[in-house]
Amino acid sequence: VQLQASGGGMVQAGDSLRLSCAASGHTFSRYSMGWFRQAPGKEREFVASISRSGRSTVYTDSVKGQFTISRDNVKNMVYLQLNSLNLEDTAVYYCAAVFTYPREVTMRGLWEYVYWGQGTQVTVSS
Repeated sequence: VQLQASGGGMVQAGDSLRLSCAASGHTFSRYSMGWFRQAPGKEREFVASISRSGRSTVYTDSVKGQFTISRDNVKNMVYLQLNSLNLEDTAVYYCAAVFTYPREVTMRGLWEYVYWGQGTQVTVSS
């Protein structure tokens, strides 16, 4: 699986962005997907994950109610809607995939993911 993230940019606090991640291959629906982020000088951290069908989602506590993960298995896409952005959301955002078929699970651990996109920069200014 090859992943290509896009949609980042420079925004002001309070703005919204939608990140996209395009996946290659015809078995996209057999993969759980996740979003991670890495702020300057910090370790990469989990943001959100979605199960193969999209029925299950999980978020890190700091983004609950603010970010929304979704997927389109026809288009081989996963999205991360970022609302009410604040300075602490500035980071490079990465999408990731792991083969989980036939389980319908979300995955939180960075070490659990096998495939990674190249990252897209989100910069929030005041």
